[in-house]
Amino acid sequence: MESETFRLPVLGEELDVDAELLRFEEAERAKLGLSLDTDHWYDKMVDPQFTARERATVTLLVSGLTAAQDYLVKAALTGIGYKVEVIDVPDQEALRYGKEFGNRGQCNPTYFTVGNLVKFLVERSQAEGLSAPQMVDRYVFLTAGACGPCRFGMYATEYRKALRDAGFDGFRVMLFQQKGGLKQATGEEAGLAMNPKFFLALLKAIIAGDVINGMGYRMRPYEVEVGATDRALEQTKTWVHDALVGGQSVLRALLRGRRELAKVACDWTRPAPRVSIIGEFWAMTTEGDGNYRLQRFLEQEGAECDIQFVTNWLLFMLWEGRYDTNLRAELRGVDEARKSLKNVSVGKKLAGLFVADLGIRAAFHLFGACIGYNGYKLPDMDEIAETAHKFYNNEVRGGEGHMEVGKFILNVLHKKAHMTLSVKPFGCMPSSGVSDGVQSMITGLYPQSIFCAIETSGDGKVNVQSRVQMFLFKARLAAQKEYTELLEKHGLTAEQVSEFFARNRRWGSPLHRAPHAAQGTAADRLEEVAAYIGKSPLQARLVEARVMARRTIEAARALPGWLARTRKKLVEKSPVLFAQAREEWVEARPIIVEKMKSRAEKTVARLRRREPPQAQASV
Repeated sequence: MESETFRLPVLGEELDVDAELLRFEEAERAKLGLSLDTDHWYDKMVDPQFTARERATVTLLVSGLTAAQDYLVKAALTGIGYKVEVIDVPDQEALRYGKEFGNRGQCNPTYFTVGNLVKFLVERSQAEGLSAPQMVDRYVFLTAGACGPCRFGMYATEYRKALRDAGFDGFRVMLFQQKGGLKQATGEEAGLAMNPKFFLALLKAIIAGDVINGMGYRMRPYEVEVGATDRALEQTKTWVHDALVGGQSVLRALLRGRRELAKVACDWTRPAPRVSIIGEFWAMTTEGDGNYRLQRFLEQEGAECDIQFVTNWLLFMLWEGRYDTNLRAELRGVDEARKSLKNVSVGKKLAGLFVADLGIRAAFHLFGACIGYNGYKLPDMDEIAETAHKFYNNEVRGGEGHMEVGKFILNVLHKKAHMTLSVKPFGCMPSSGVSDGVQSMITGLYPQSIFCAIETSGDGKVNVQSRVQMFLFKARLAAQKEYTELLEKHGLTAEQVSEFFARNRRWGSPLHRAPHAAQGTAADRLEEVAAYIGKSPLQARLVEARVMARRTIEAARALPGWLARTRKKLVEKSPVLFAQAREEWVEARPIIVEKMKSRAEKTVARLRRREPPQAQASV
């Protein structure tokens, strides 16, 4: 094929240079035989399809939170019409699969979570004699996804790579944020309906799991009969599970669990060191080999674990939304990014985030009150951000961001725990590379703190536990010293305190929570009851009346300060609030005027249709 002769343009003649160059390139390619039809490869695992008609035959696999929450999430999704199965907590065998089929240089959670899914598929296919295509057709894995500076944003890619290499090419991994609508690319109704019903079911399961876990960590270190708390919790989880499956009241199930937990006898004279566990989300949340079963190890060493709830993480994400919205509010004319506020009402968005935060907090305290988990204060995210900002920029994201720094400082300032334990997976860039560098400066500013940072890699169990034991020894001494000093301060003996709890079930109940007065739970209880020991019933009632009066006076004295702080915040934020209010009014005014006009016209028309009173009288 001969190429056409290239013709120079005549002066004044319009010429599309790009089109001419493209035509010339195509002609030359044809002349040289370089014109090929290219069929580009497309990875079907990137956009997995799960349709509504598959719900009856396809099983959703869930995993990644605590054992209690995975169990309850399964129940919640079953209750709204899905077939669900829980994958066990990752173990060493899951790590082996992850390293065999995953990329090199990944962080520890990636190996454990990816390997755990591959392990499940391999073992299930072997046990039931199913082929890889059958496993792909019958199961879908449901997990959370995100993007950011750490490798959490690459989890979905790692899942696809490992699954393909393990022989399960085409296996569907569904991300929470991946399917936002009711239709998919195929036009069929999506099998995973991300609607309010779905998220409400998940929220109930997560919060119920949090308060159940909280009761366990609060009671186990002090139980008289080893295993009694776990038995009561297992029964409670079963009741909550059945309520979620059957669409019944979760609150009623938690109340039943409360009565079961109240039967557990506890010894509140044990000065157990309280250890606050912070760090990377997965490493501090998992209860398996991913963190060497850290929580149970601490309890075996006589410590009380102060864990970070999944609810706290939800509140942090809402705080991020508010913080970022306020920063972007001035950029709407030029901001074209994925999360831009172009054509978005800032006031409505902030109001929605505020209501969501309020709703989650209210639900947590309601669930906690039902099961008996009282006295826990969910973190104030603004306070954490302000506390950490001098040492860690609030705009730096990844891992727990500034929360890890802020929590450690507040633990020391408010005497929340004897020891702070920061758990990082080996290879976690945000936590290990940034936060630990900041924490070393914090420990220098607060030398009275006991701070231990560990990294989990899956194969360093002895070294990590040995390091924890060294710091825990200091915390144990601090807890014993604190308790002994309180006994001496009040002129009491441990036997007197033990006898008082035995005679007064109200104070010794595992459902009772003493006001915060010290770093340890035993010391809190001792400080609360010391004034009642050795008193007659009448004297005890008088002491209790004085305590209530003192607390009322303290609250009244604190009120002006609270009002002053609130006023200061409102004054600082008032320009932004007024600007948002004016913007909302400009948008809402025509709608309101139109509605009022329409209502007035209907009222006038209705009055006109009425008969005059004189006519009615003549009739």
